[in-house]
Amino acid sequence: MRTLIYSGVAAIALTAGMAHADNHLLYAPGEGPFNWASFEEFAAANDLSGQELTMTGPWTGEDGKIVNNMLAYFEEATGATVAYSGSDSFEQDIVISAQANSAPNIAVFPQPGLAADMASRGFLSPLGSETGDWVKDNYAAGQSWVDLGTYADANGKDDLFGFFYKIDVKSLVWYVPEQFEEAGYDIPETMEDLRALTDQIVADGGTPWCIGLGSGAATGWPATDWVEDMMLRTQSPDVYDQWVTNEIPFDDPRIVAAIEEYGHFAKNDDYVAGGAASVPNTDFRDSPGGLFELPPKCYMHHQATFIPTFFPEGTEVGEDVDFFYFPAYGDKDLGKPVLGAGTLFAILDDSPVARAFVEFLKTPIAHEVWMAQGGFLTPHVGVNKAAYNNDTSRALGDILLNATTFRFDGSDLMPGEIGAGAFWTGMVDYTSGAEAADVAKTIQDRWQSIK
Repeated sequence: MRTLIYSGVAAIALTAGMAHADNHLLYAPGEGPFNWASFEEFAAANDLSGQELTMTGPWTGEDGKIVNNMLAYFEEATGATVAYSGSDSFEQDIVISAQANSAPNIAVFPQPGLAADMASRGFLSPLGSETGDWVKDNYAAGQSWVDLGTYADANGKDDLFGFFYKIDVKSLVWYVPEQFEEAGYDIPETMEDLRALTDQIVADGGTPWCIGLGSGAATGWPATDWVEDMMLRTQSPDVYDQWVTNEIPFDDPRIVAAIEEYGHFAKNDDYVAGGAASVPNTDFRDSPGGLFELPPKCYMHHQATFIPTFFPEGTEVGEDVDFFYFPAYGDKDLGKPVLGAGTLFAILDDSPVARAFVEFLKTPIAHEVWMAQGGFLTPHVGVNKAAYNNDTSRALGDILLNATTFRFDGSDLMPGEIGAGAFWTGMVDYTSGAEAADVAKTIQDRWQSIK
């Protein structure tokens, strides 16, 4: 049975004997499912007594407490002190501090776009080829993480500036195991299987999908996740990368085809609860509710890790509801791509203690301490998966570890007027009956107008 622990909710120490060693370490060295050898080796190589590391990021409240629990191990290992400051207005604050020449040593960026912009303005320090090689060798889909952290500097030269840590997964389909079992349905292993299952459910008199795009002023965004997932399942990662930067125009036939892949599911009255016309008007928070009705209004729902927040009260992930990986096509040889998001660490005010902290992030213990607290996923292949505080996180972690490609939410990488504007409204228009090619051209025209 899996019990979901949401981001921002600290878990109780794994055992009573592991609570608060020395009054500031959450888990006592030498105990529990942690790689203490990595901690001891790092400590032996890094004496930073008396030095201070300044850091700012988006984590506040309970998440702020959790990150400080992790940072305590860096302090313990090195003798340095860490001053972490979380901010709800991080994106504005970090730009202001950098422009005022008062930036912290380290900043934690919620997405690559702002980090890339600051690198291009000369505010970030390169992490070096050695770190890039380490990421390639020690992160699943390692080249993807190097690509996502590599930006042009002020002279236009590409360098690694971002170290990814704490990842979210979006390539998921939610379902009720009991309903699948009663109907005799198996978890699909490929996209071909998923299409066949969709048709089988219809043939059996059921409705395969619940889909809703409603989200107030942000209506349409759930469809962008569908399209991004379909891009990764029909095209190579380099095409995806060129799409999100508009090196390939939005109305390129390959993009139009990915939109139509989403439409295969969302624009078929037989496939969607309430019919295709209901999709644009159904609030995304209400849309998974059909999974839990008897008989079910739908059998599957495509959404990211956060959606259990909107499941009926008392729903337990792993028992009442579960998820599977949104599969890739078996005949396209594109591996197992994963769509998601995450945070990245970057150096602004370079110093030996900042460099040492990047080295600390390479240790399994730096990941395992947050894994044990909940709300954390990592592609680090050297961690002990037993450190995850629940089976759900462990299963999500396996999706990351099995990924051959990881790509960041594409709409978040596009200019705001596109990714949080024209793309959203275009998906509503398409789902409401417009042709994919026409919608894509409208989005491209808008993108062209802001260049």
